[in-house]
Amino acid sequence: MGRLMLKGLLKFTASISIMMTAASAADISIIHAGRLLATPGGAVTAEQSIVVRDGEIAAIAPGYIDASAVDAGADDQVSLIDLKDSFVLPGLIDSHVHITSELGPRGKLSVVENSDADTAIIGARYAKRTLMAGFTTVRDVGARGDDAVFALRDGIERGDVVGPRLFASGHTISPTGGHGQRHGYRNDIFDVIKSSGVCNGVGDCRRAVREQVRRTADHIKLVSTGGVLSETAAGTGQQFFDDELEAIMDTAHAMGRKVTAHAHGADGINAALRAGVDSIEHGTFADNESFRLFKRNDAYLVPTVLAGVTVAEIASDPDSFFAPAVRDKAKLVGPQILEMTRRAHAAGVKIAFGTDTGVSKHGDNAREFLLLVEAGMTPMQAIRAATVVAAEHLDKDDIIGSIAPGKAADIVAVDGDPLADVTELQDIDFVMKGGVIYKDD
Repeated sequence: MGRLMLKGLLKFTASISIMMTAASAADISIIHAGRLLATPGGAVTAEQSIVVRDGEIAAIAPGYIDASAVDAGADDQVSLIDLKDSFVLPGLIDSHVHITSELGPRGKLSVVENSDADTAIIGARYAKRTLMAGFTTVRDVGARGDDAVFALRDGIERGDVVGPRLFASGHTISPTGGHGQRHGYRNDIFDVIKSSGVCNGVGDCRRAVREQVRRTADHIKLVSTGGVLSETAAGTGQQFFDDELEAIMDTAHAMGRKVTAHAHGADGINAALRAGVDSIEHGTFADNESFRLFKRNDAYLVPTVLAGVTVAEIASDPDSFFAPAVRDKAKLVGPQILEMTRRAHAAGVKIAFGTDTGVSKHGDNAREFLLLVEAGMTPMQAIRAATVVAAEHLDKDDIIGSIAPGKAADIVAVDGDPLADVTELQDIDFVMKGGVIYKDD
């Protein structure tokens, strides 16, 4: 085992040693960062060098070092990346997307027109768009088809497809007639688009969870309440019974999977939290009891304010393509999410960044930052929600969420200062994921 020594740094008396494998050539990048927010919530430092080796962060050194400062072998590839005029931070994380679809007037028809292969190809387009927006990791919480999202996830991991690191739940766990099931089709069509996540009763819900694990789901997503976009006037209250919720949580946790619950009404939010859910998506009508349960259980809230804004905008359009039942719920629910997020943040609830993109347009994920700031967060807190907190929420803080030795080299940069103007994050200029540069403006 050889050593890569970083020496002779101005005002840097301690040498930095990095273990290297002598048997193979290393791919080394030295990023010159004008301003660096390595760990959101911490200090911004100036004139730093980030050393990346074979896709991982090897070291961070003060000053601008060059190739002569690394003891690279003759076969090693060393490149310098000039971000001296940029603000550099960790790759962003979106905890709630639907990567294989996007809301639109043809959405209902596409469910029966598109094959799994079509859906995966469409998802690949959205995945690339998401990565170019600076989101190097996303969590998909419910996708169409049997295999499309898993094929996309695995294709990205192999390097066959350009996209963010992807964690997927597969089919949403839903009661018959619930929000996670399709609505508005002829009965015989349901045989074609049926979901292995639909279940009724304790035993059947255990089966549905195990089925998603068999399908290689990274986590489990359930619907604890009704939802806005289901074409049924079933409201937004609790839909699973308490014993069914407990069966879902117990089964998922026994099989090593975290559980997140779509939930709008306070009854369903609180029931899911009492049953042991790890996070709540949306949380629109959360009350003080909800906030107490969040903190007692150390659970996360993923508010998806952008989704609320988006559905309210579509519902208010005189030419809206929403069905009447959907339009009514969108007008009721959409405007509430921002205010709930404000109250949750003030109450000290842990908030992880998530957008429900697929409801909004892929690539526009960063609009959520400004909405979180409008809900009372500082820009630093909003950025932390999309990096450090989101990584902890996904149980992946050992590899993502900050720029630190041993972690994946997921790095983005902007021209301006997002701590002064968080909308800077809507115009990402540089994207590196796993040490590979995908965008450099």
